[in-house]
Amino acid sequence: MRMLAGYGAALSMALYLAVKIIWIVAGLLGPAPDGYGTADWVMLNVVTVVMAATGIALGLALAQPWGRRLAAVPVIFFSWVGAGFLVPMLPYVVISSVLGGDGSDGSGSAARGEEIFIAIGFAGMAVGLAVALPIYLRERWPRPFLGRVGDGRTHASAPVTVAMAVAIGLGLLWSSWALGGTLGLDPAHRDQLELNDRLLSGSSGLWALVGAWSVWTLTHRRPAGLRQWVPMTLALGASGSMFAWSGWKLPVVILRPGGFVTGEYTVVAIAEHILGISVGLVLLAAILKAARGHDARDGRRPPADAVSRSRVNRPGFDGDLSG
Repeated sequence: MRMLAGYGAALSMALYLAVKIIWIVAGLLGPAPDGYGTADWVMLNVVTVVMAATGIALGLALAQPWGRRLAAVPVIFFSWVGAGFLVPMLPYVVISSVLGGDGSDGSGSAARGEEIFIAIGFAGMAVGLAVALPIYLRERWPRPFLGRVGDGRTHASAPVTVAMAVAIGLGLLWSSWALGGTLGLDPAHRDQLELNDRLLSGSSGLWALVGAWSVWTLTHRRPAGLRQWVPMTLALGASGSMFAWSGWKLPVVILRPGGFVTGEYTVVAIAEHILGISVGLVLLAAILKAARGHDARDGRRPPADAVSRSRVNRPGFDGDLSG
């Protein structure tokens, strides 16, 4: 399953990469789309080409044996960012398709065909990561995903407590926009918010709240009987979503490519995305600390049968996250 999902993710993202390369070539040889200068259009797509190539490499790393020998830091970081971008969007994609939030008009234009390839690329990569990444992490570092929440030793530090509070605040703010609230929205642009914008805000709000809850569960070790993999997996996805999307939106809000206009006051948009990036990083640090605390709980090793089931009891493996 890990291999199939990893290869599927890489192949899906290759479709997205192909479309973006075509757009770059078309932008260099002809006029850019309305609202974009040639330089803006090419630069925006070059950035996404680099992101797509990284996604393809990540999919292959999850599928291939050499992926287990890569250094831990880049694997965890790029997996965290990639999963944060795509996996939390799966519920949004389903709901948006049902409610018509994607603005689809059923046209058969060439642009619509390109959008289909892009949609396949995103959806395939998201599903591939959702399947392959948890398997990969559990195979390589099994202990943080085994046992129950109450087995850990981690406690919430002051920065983590503040980060969880900010995540709740952002989650409630974004959820209010999804429900029609106007706090922080610019009256000059808030009427331009469409169903798709509301759904995106709701998705961001939901995952911010999920991130706060899951990290609270890991750091407070309650409910003690909950399986460790549940909050660990949710915390990774939610914190990655806050970091990745805020990291993407912040320069867009500041640089405004193609005449982009945000529905919020500019200062609100900048503040929320800076906070989103910061909270995501702090929550990731809390997750890794919780993983190490679970890994070293009371100096005990996990049951031999648990490690055997994870198929990582091979020479040279000690399950240490520092690897």
